Amino acid sequence: MENPVIILGAQSLGTTALDAFTSNDVVVYCLLDDDAKLQNSELNNVPVMGNTDDKELLKLLGKKCEVFVATEDSASRRSLTNMLRDEYEVVPVNAIHARASVAEHAWLGHGNLIGAGAVVASNAKLGNGCLIGANAVVEVGAELADYVQVGAGAVLNPGVKVEEQAFIGSGAIVVAGVKIGAKARIGAGSVVVADVPANQTVFGNPAQKV
Repeated sequence: MENPVIILGAQSLGTTALDAFTSNDVVVYCLLDDDAKLQNSELNNVPVMGNTDDKELLKLLGKKCEVFVATEDSASRRSLTNMLRDEYEVVPVNAIHARASVAEHAWLGHGNLIGAGAVVASNAKLGNGCLIGANAVVEVGAELADYVQVGAGAVLNPGVKVEEQAFIGSGAIVVAGVKIGAKARIGAGSVVVADVPANQTVFGNPAQKV
């Protein structure tokens, strides 16, 4: 990546994204965050400058800077991504840690974060704005829709399908062929052996509705 990156969000997700970019020797120009307490500070020697809608800085996007959206809430990530596309005609770049493994024949959309030690296997598919935590595994042929979050160490077996804005907790295992509905939530450490409907929360081994 030739251009420096502006990261929208300077909290834990912004820190993870910053680590991913710097692991690849990508320059991060600055971070932006709406929390006034974080502004005019530094995160790992990179300045936190202003709000996520700072027009003076965002006008750098495209020719001079790339952008990555690192807000925790999936609805907020989607809203900011839409704003960037509509107002600035840019889409967020992917933040892939140097110690992650992404297969040559995996398919990735825009604005995904893939943490250290994570694996995205051949013919797996990620939509836009997905978060894949450290050491998580997305196995062969698994498909994630937009804004899915997969916690650290979670394993999605071959052929798993996960719909938009679903959340899969750290250390969870989703067995082969299972479908996870939109905005469903899988508790940390759960073992999911059956399909999970949209908006449902499940937990345990085997995972049951909460």
